[in-house]
Amino acid sequence: MNFNKLHIMASMLALLGAVACDNASDNAPLIEKPQVTVENGQFTPELLNSLGRVADPKVSPDGKKILYGVSYESIEQNKGNRELWVMDADGKNPTRITQTKNSEGNAVWFNGGKQIAFTYRDGDQKTQLWIMDADGSGRKCVSDLEEGVDGFVLSPDEKRIVLISQVKWAKTSQDLHPDMDKSSARIIDDLMYKHWDEWVSTIPHPFVADFDGNKVTNVKDILHDEPYESPMKPWGGVESLAWTPDSKCLVYVCRKKTGLEYAVSTNSDLFLYNVETGKTENLTEGMMGYDTCPIISPDGQLAWLSMEHDGYEADKNRIFVMDLKTREKRDLTAEWDYSADAIAWAKDGKHILFLAPFQGTIPMFSIDTETCRVDTIAAGTFDYAAIEPLDNDNIITLRHNYAEPNEVFRVAKGTDPVKLSAVNDDLLSQLAPITIEKHMVRTTDGKDMTTWVVLPPNFDQNKKYPVILFCEGGPQSPVSQFWSYRWNFRLMASMGYVVVAPNRRGLPGFGTEWNAQISLDYGGQNMKDYLSAADYAKQLPYVDGDHMGAVGASYGGYSVYWLAGNHNKRFAAFIAHAGIFNLEAQYLETEEMWFVNWDLGGPFWEKDNAAAQKTYATASPHRFVQNWDTPIMVTAGELDYRIVFTQATQAFNAAKLRGIPARMVLFPDENHWILKPQNSIVWQREFFGWLDKWLKPEASVAAKAKEETK
Repeated sequence: MNFNKLHIMASMLALLGAVACDNASDNAPLIEKPQVTVENGQFTPELLNSLGRVADPKVSPDGKKILYGVSYESIEQNKGNRELWVMDADGKNPTRITQTKNSEGNAVWFNGGKQIAFTYRDGDQKTQLWIMDADGSGRKCVSDLEEGVDGFVLSPDEKRIVLISQVKWAKTSQDLHPDMDKSSARIIDDLMYKHWDEWVSTIPHPFVADFDGNKVTNVKDILHDEPYESPMKPWGGVESLAWTPDSKCLVYVCRKKTGLEYAVSTNSDLFLYNVETGKTENLTEGMMGYDTCPIISPDGQLAWLSMEHDGYEADKNRIFVMDLKTREKRDLTAEWDYSADAIAWAKDGKHILFLAPFQGTIPMFSIDTETCRVDTIAAGTFDYAAIEPLDNDNIITLRHNYAEPNEVFRVAKGTDPVKLSAVNDDLLSQLAPITIEKHMVRTTDGKDMTTWVVLPPNFDQNKKYPVILFCEGGPQSPVSQFWSYRWNFRLMASMGYVVVAPNRRGLPGFGTEWNAQISLDYGGQNMKDYLSAADYAKQLPYVDGDHMGAVGASYGGYSVYWLAGNHNKRFAAFIAHAGIFNLEAQYLETEEMWFVNWDLGGPFWEKDNAAAQKTYATASPHRFVQNWDTPIMVTAGELDYRIVFTQATQAFNAAKLRGIPARMVLFPDENHWILKPQNSIVWQREFFGWLDKWLKPEASVAAKAKEETK
């Protein structure tokens, strides 16, 4: 769910030469792997925040080494830090090569694998481009962009580089009224003035520059004086940029729209920029949806992800290829009814490797660019989360599921995956294991719905367990084998709950019809699917059907609010985070207008718009508050501009006015997600405190007795 027609003030980014940036010298201790104690195999929010977070594996040019990042969170410092590691391609000799107080990011090999380039913020300076030897020695800063470097991509010959940096976008009060130097007014003339968690004052631009392995020179903003963002906010990064094999041209993703036009459209395009001539060509003119993630093979074949419809952000992501010599293009996935998430060229240049939601997981696939045949490379009860070809047969990737976070794996078609890293093995080995089961639930319209059921540690089938029904956000994001540092199913199960996670209507991985059905039907079949899953769970012999809660965030939070008024006493407690309570308010509070136009049918004031009128009349949770009868907790971040926290305050106020037990937890310094370590732990404590109070019989009896003594 992813600009504005105010005047943009283009920044002149002066390059002052390569400078060595001094190391920070504050008094805070270096964030290291925490020393923790596991008691009785019990998983806790504190232990969840102690796990190492493995990311961004990169294979060295000779295929002998793997570079990757490992982050740890400091609860005391309330922040995290990433360090870089290198290991042999077989997983042996893992070696930490950085030891700094700020995170190294976007790390890649260069100079034949003798050196590593990365981004780093030294002390309170802007993040810049740094280089070091492959063993971590010889660190130095090689850029000095005024607004810093958000990411970069080296050209194939390593003589050029494209850097992502911010440029000024909106005029400030001081720009318009220079005599009022203390004014804090925001003066706004068009839409997209805010996005997710920011009041938009800058936008990212791609800057091309020369790079001699020692310094960055001749920096040029290729969108100079253009008010367009590239990469696109909020998710776009280095995957939005790709060099041609001769290093003479750059392909970049951009939606060349501003203001109202930007707010109602998802029509991005791929643009080919010639570094030597400065000329730009739109390669995807006439393709109306999102065009993203360009990748170019050594022989000049461009591949990318493309959606068909303008305004539909959850459309099928097709894999297209184009011959850059002839400009002929083809849809490789026309006969494959699933949506790709990430792509990479295989070493042979004849196949594209990709990830895609599929039947409740995210496997890795390959597609033949000539025959369009799709083969499965790696699957199972797991999600795969990276694609780094090692050789013609082997791929380096990340893998996770409900039981364990990312680790580095090597996969190849027809063989068992090989685990290469073991960052969290010592902690996980001390935890009591959980059980993950796949159940098929019959829906009200006679379809089979894939539903994940997670059983607690030391599960006893003769006991009765309280249940958490998980409601997915998105609304069109997969209930796959994800690992979350908030909505963590292993933690929920370890707290004594059976977790039920249905792949209700509107989720990818089950074909385009299943995915698309939810639009214009928010209060319809997908809600019936949730109730079918709840009724199914109540029939399981080990489920305490009187103590079931429903929880969810974003669209999942909306789902909780809707269920609260339409559940017919199926649930005993609710928790909604960052959920939509009032669809009419949401239409005018959010920023990405294409989303509400597509999914809700348009504005509520169009009285002759039957689809929109039906949505607002039947699907807005605030219209069913008169039916609320169940304890509810609401949480939100006050920096959330996607679903503004006032939606939570409305729901809380409604519950209290109705006399329903309710609690609200707001985080002034968080956005759509709860990210800071201490806030995360507080959120988890409040989450389980609320559920325990209402769903665990012994806790319920104690709570009732306490209430009666007041």
